[in-house]
Amino acid sequence: MSDHFANVYADAERAKSYASLDYPGTYYLAFRDLPELLQRHVQGPQALDFGCGTGRSTRFLKGLGFQACGLDIAEPMLLQARARDPQGDYQLVRADRSPDLPKETYDLILAAFTFDNTPTGETKTALFRALRLALRPTGRLVIIVSTPEIYCHEWASFSTKDFPENRQVADGGRVRIIMLDVPDRRPVEDIVWSDRAYRQVFSDAGLRVDQAHQPLGVPSEPYPWVSETSVPAWTIYILSREGDPHAG
Repeated sequence: MSDHFANVYADAERAKSYASLDYPGTYYLAFRDLPELLQRHVQGPQALDFGCGTGRSTRFLKGLGFQACGLDIAEPMLLQARARDPQGDYQLVRADRSPDLPKETYDLILAAFTFDNTPTGETKTALFRALRLALRPTGRLVIIVSTPEIYCHEWASFSTKDFPENRQVADGGRVRIIMLDVPDRRPVEDIVWSDRAYRQVFSDAGLRVDQAHQPLGVPSEPYPWVSETSVPAWTIYILSREGDPHAG
């Protein structure tokens, strides 16, 4: 499954920088509505955080009462996750193939920003198929992804003004963005993937979209919103196993 796309997160300095990142600014919007969405769609406590990074989203799930474990392909990130949560379960998986997950085990699989730098539709589809098989029949796969618009605007937590070429990039192309909430200001390189492209991948992987939610900022919130009140930075997809009589 390798196509030579560098994983910028497999970097000890970047991992150290990200370890203290919680839910500032634009990131707040990615997590703000999750408790309500999960309460509405998810039944059962068994959760997998796929692409857990330094464990922020795993700890978030545990705070909501889920029995959550984390998987990631970047050992430097996992080292930080284990340091922050010594009692947690954080495991390394290989980057060059789909993970071998236990079948029909999880009520919830969360992938927060995991697919932003997962290249090619074939790789995405293979991963989604593996995740689908790991869901219980009533389980839900919840993914948070960056919209194409995030790479073309300024934000409370991100800057793209130095990369005007982002506006010309089609699905599958590489874009760059700078995070403003961490000390490491090296550009992050991601892959653009539109709503249309994601829906095709979901269908190919045997997944159905139960809900697609794009959170916007509210002026009364205590953050210096830039584009957040009018342009969605994130899409949250709630997915179920296509064709299951219990789904929906």
